[in-house]
Amino acid sequence: MNKDTILVWFRNDLRVRDNEILWQAIERADKVVPVYIFDPRNFGYLTNGLQKTGVLRAKFILESVSDLRTSLRARGGDLLVTTGHPEELLPDLATQYDVKEVYHHREVAEEETNISTLVEEALWRKRLNLKHFIGHTLYHKEDLPFPIKDIPDAFSTFRKKIERETAIRPSLGVPETITLPDDFVSDDELPSLRDLGFGDAEMALARQSAFTGGESAAIEQLQAVIAEEPCALSEKMGADNGTILSPWIAMGCLSAHTVYHTVKRYEDQRLSKKTASTIIQGLLWRDYFRFMFKKYGNRFFTTNGFSATPINRSPEQTPAFEAWKKGETGNDLVDAAMRQLNEVGFMPHAARALVAHYLVEDLGLSHLLGAAYFEDKLIDYGPSSNYGNWAHIAGAGSSLKDNGIKDVKKMQAAFDPKGDYVKRWLFKQKTPVS
Repeated sequence: MNKDTILVWFRNDLRVRDNEILWQAIERADKVVPVYIFDPRNFGYLTNGLQKTGVLRAKFILESVSDLRTSLRARGGDLLVTTGHPEELLPDLATQYDVKEVYHHREVAEEETNISTLVEEALWRKRLNLKHFIGHTLYHKEDLPFPIKDIPDAFSTFRKKIERETAIRPSLGVPETITLPDDFVSDDELPSLRDLGFGDAEMALARQSAFTGGESAAIEQLQAVIAEEPCALSEKMGADNGTILSPWIAMGCLSAHTVYHTVKRYEDQRLSKKTASTIIQGLLWRDYFRFMFKKYGNRFFTTNGFSATPINRSPEQTPAFEAWKKGETGNDLVDAAMRQLNEVGFMPHAARALVAHYLVEDLGLSHLLGAAYFEDKLIDYGPSSNYGNWAHIAGAGSSLKDNGIKDVKKMQAAFDPKGDYVKRWLFKQKTPVS
């Protein structure tokens, strides 16, 4: 019988660096059972005709899981990868390896927390505990100067209070050794994109992806950002796409702590204050939305959200919505951004705000339609950031003074002053091949 074995259930935390559940399991148990489960509920088509996880994010996930397995094996560990419902598989694995507890990182959106609840109930029937950790935010919930129910709704107030009254915890580093149970078996291959339900055309699109998932690629991109030098990804995507760290942060290949402490270490040395400020601002907004989801639950998934007056926009998937999805609206900047999204699963933050504004204000359509389409297409999709940002553009966000775009023309001009972005993503097919 294994003594004090802990099962570590990986979800959106696909890294060994600064991973609290992995560190805690190593410190508290003799043996660790790392597990990743491909849940079929996260793939396939929904009733609205959109996919829960598009092929570009699915490819990124597969690469991230593969890279995690490689990293664990390099430290004497491994990763058991399987497919099915976690609430059915985890209790059986816990019994098989005689585990003491199951560790995982807590999520905040309803679907993800419901799965955790199902797992918790199934484990409890075996008298086992599912221990929750908080490892997705820059600021730890237990360190906040207020309880969740009293978190300020205004982002500026939230930011001032936490920066003044709360410290950011240090990064945990990388464990040297991971010890598996003697009878640990992990010879399963990862599922293929076809196994996950994707067809030939979708897989062809994935093969052309500019992004590579995994902690190794994440560290390379972070180093390129710190050096503020061109890298392979920025060459493919263009300089107007920003630092492009969000896909790896969303999948947990990079922790917010690792990004923050690296940025602060090199600020004013190799990294400009402007770039450092932009990165940290993004991390703070990400924290804000996660805490708002924790505070308000499903309110972000409603049409009116936090608006004091009813929001009347069509929830129907009209021909105009189809044109918006395809990048065929006739608005060059909107069309360029949507084609970038469809081709590579990413677009800059400013472009996201502009296409969202166009959908809700020019087309008069519900922001929930756009948010659902982004959920399908974005590699860096996260429920709280995605639906939180869409709510703000639609005038239904929780930080009321941040709702909407104050000057659309000014934002458009600042984002693509010379039209380079439009040329790259809308007209590139017309550029002669040299």
